[in-house]
Amino acid sequence: MLKIEHLRKKYKSFTLDCSMEVKPGCVTGLIGPNGAGKSTTFKAVLGLIHTDGGCVEIFGKSMEAFTPEDKQKLGVVLSDSGFSGYLEVRDIVPVLENLYNTFDKAFFLKQAQRFGLPMDKKMKEFSTGMKAKLKVLAAISHNAKLLILDEPTVGLDVIARDEMLEMLRDFMEGEEGRSILISSHISGDLETLCDDIYMIHQGKIVLHEDTDVLLGSYALLKVNPGQYAKLDQRYILRRRRESFGYSCLTDQKQYYLDNYPQIAIEKGSIDEVIAMMARGEA
Repeated sequence: MLKIEHLRKKYKSFTLDCSMEVKPGCVTGLIGPNGAGKSTTFKAVLGLIHTDGGCVEIFGKSMEAFTPEDKQKLGVVLSDSGFSGYLEVRDIVPVLENLYNTFDKAFFLKQAQRFGLPMDKKMKEFSTGMKAKLKVLAAISHNAKLLILDEPTVGLDVIARDEMLEMLRDFMEGEEGRSILISSHISGDLETLCDDIYMIHQGKIVLHEDTDVLLGSYALLKVNPGQYAKLDQRYILRRRRESFGYSCLTDQKQYYLDNYPQIAIEKGSIDEVIAMMARGEA
C-alpha cells in the first residue's frame, strides 16, 4: 500500500532517513518524541517538501508516476492544516464534491450529524474536537484506500478521541484492503487501533514491532546494582541508570520471568518504550 525506502531530508540540524511499510488492510502507527521526524516524513511522502533522496511507492507506483486519479484514493489529515474558520460545514460540501469524484455526500452529512458537527456554524467557533473530527470526516468521505493522518487526536479530550477512533474503525471495516498510517502522542490510541508500530528517533526508525508483541513481550526490568551485574544482557534493548539501580527494556519478558523470579518486571507500555528507546543507552 505504502512503501518508503531511505527517504531522506536534510536540514541544518536534522536529517531524516526513514524506511517503513504500510501493508494492505493494516493500521500502522508512527510514534516518537517531538522533533523526531514524524511530520517531516508525512510531508515528504505527500510531496509537500523537497526531499534529498530515497524512494516512495504508493499503490505500487512511484510518486513520479502518481496520477490525479491515484490521488483521489488518498485521505490526508495534517496536524498544521485545516479549513478556513470563516466557512461553515455546508460550505465545504461543494468543495469536496468538486475535489473528489467519489465524494459521498449522503455519508458525509449523516456522519456530520452523528458526531455533532453543526452545518450552519462557522468553524472558527468549533471546539478543538469538532475541528479534528471534521478533518478526519472529510478524509474518509470519498472512498479513500489509504489514510495518512498526522496527529489527528492531538488536543482532544477522552470522549472526542473515542469518537474519532470509532470513525477510523468504521472506515477500516467498510471495505477490505483499506489502510491507515497514523502518528499520535496518545499511546492508548495506538494500542487499540494499530496492527503494527514504528518508532522514529532523531530522523531514523529505531523500532518496528507488531502491537500485540510490543504489549505482550516487552517489559521493564527494575534491578539494583547487584542484580544488574548478574543479569543476562543478551535481550536488553536499552538501559537507564536510576536512583535504585537500573531500568532495562527487554523484548523477551518471559525469559526474565522464567530465569530471574526475584527481580521486578513491569509490563512495558508504549509510552515507556518510547522513553527508553529515546533516552536509554544501548
